[in-house]
Amino acid sequence: MKRFGQVASAEKPTTKVSTKGQVILPSAIRQRRAWGAGTLLTVEETADGVLLKPVPAFPETRPQDVFGVLPHPGKPKTLEEMNAGVLAEARRRHARD
Repeated sequence: MKRFGQVASAEKPTTKVSTKGQVILPSAIRQRRAWGAGTLLTVEETADGVLLKPVPAFPETRPQDVFGVLPHPGKPKTLEEMNAGVLAEARRRHARD
């Protein structure tokens, strides 16, 4: 007889919603996803059902969010000065090889 949480190979895993609204994810899925106790998941309702995704460890960062965060003492470099600096570093690295 099949117990709760056990699944025959041809069947899809099933679970029950508890009286508290809790759902137990089958251990095979938790292990494949490396979702241990305390893993935060986002819950998204879709046309096909409910989608669970782990919350990213760090929020997404866009270049415009951090551009200019580090102060630079002095006046900004010109494009010509930047190109010259890149060329000098390339020559230095080439000479080292």
